[in-house]
Amino acid sequence: MPSQVATRTFLRIASIVIAVVVFVGDQATKALVVRRIPSNVVIPVLAGCFNLTHTTNTGAAFGLFSESPSPGKTVLLIAVSLLLLMSVVWIVWRSQRLRWQTSVGLALILGGALSNLFDRIRLGRVVDFLDFYFRSYHWATFNLADSAIVAGAGLLLLQVLLGG
Repeated sequence: MPSQVATRTFLRIASIVIAVVVFVGDQATKALVVRRIPSNVVIPVLAGCFNLTHTTNTGAAFGLFSESPSPGKTVLLIAVSLLLLMSVVWIVWRSQRLRWQTSVGLALILGGALSNLFDRIRLGRVVDFLDFYFRSYHWATFNLADSAIVAGAGLLLLQVLLGG
């Protein structure tokens, strides 16, 4: 049976790998979209369900606050993101008995949040391109980082709800 130290070390390394894979995958897909799809052009993928489109988001997740004209909005979003990221890193690093579900969930959140933060610092906005819809209803356009954040939060929520 592996020691607690070995298990904790493995979970930390796995968390770093997952976060890096999410970050690199998100940045690569965003770069591909920026290079290949002109801004606001819609490319149908699955009729009645899914498009690719190159949009940008100056707000928070799913376009929240994107219409706000406040000049300090980007600085505030960067500061909040940094605080949340530092909290996630602190939790992962300090936890003595981190379950694998928690570790994976936090790693997904970390990788996605880092990628979106990188965009916000570098560009002042986040590149989004996944457009799911049903009839005239369109979900907010999002990216792989957003998907990782939601999946990670879902894993954490399931663990809490199922008594993990």
